[in-house]
Amino acid sequence: MKKLILATLLSFLPLLIVQGGLKPGDPAAPFTLKSVDGIMVSLSDYNNQKGVILVFTSNLCPFSKAYEQRIIQLHQRFADMGFPVVAINSNNPEISPDDSFSHMKQLSDDKDYPFPYLKDENQEVCKVYGATRNPQVYLLERSSSGFKVAYVGAIDNNSLDPRSASDRYVENAIIALLRGLRPEPSTTKPIGCIIKTTD
Repeated sequence: MKKLILATLLSFLPLLIVQGGLKPGDPAAPFTLKSVDGIMVSLSDYNNQKGVILVFTSNLCPFSKAYEQRIIQLHQRFADMGFPVVAINSNNPEISPDDSFSHMKQLSDDKDYPFPYLKDENQEVCKVYGATRNPQVYLLERSSSGFKVAYVGAIDNNSLDPRSASDRYVENAIIALLRGLRPEPSTTKPIGCIIKTTD
């Protein structure tokens, strides 16, 4: 009986809601941040898109590094369908020097990022969204009143091996939106390094 209860609880782990911050159905918070290309990028720049795959990530977190190629692949697969990636680094470089703007630019160049990589210098955007981990995804969909949150959480259910992932949460959520359906699940528990803020 105890094993059955434990198995039932474990099956609901992906559905754990991130405490605080924005949740599915909430209006997305606007932002304007500097990209590694020196260009200011705003959420409103994407008003002609169906949505945005907003990823909070970092340079050297092992989880972020494990997901680098998968984030690139999300953009390559879904940008032309109206869901481009926008990546944000909110780590405080005073605490994590390898997440400085210059290191971000170097990483973007080395990996040939096909999407903007933005610096959240004062950690204001991650705090408004409620992002706490690197990486953590907020899948946004465009509505008549602007963008709203459709999914929050992990990219998939295997941070170590993409080939062993059995649930590709972000992919499935985008496909659901393209079909006019709601993502299920709409929230999963992000797994990764804690975003390093001054608070």
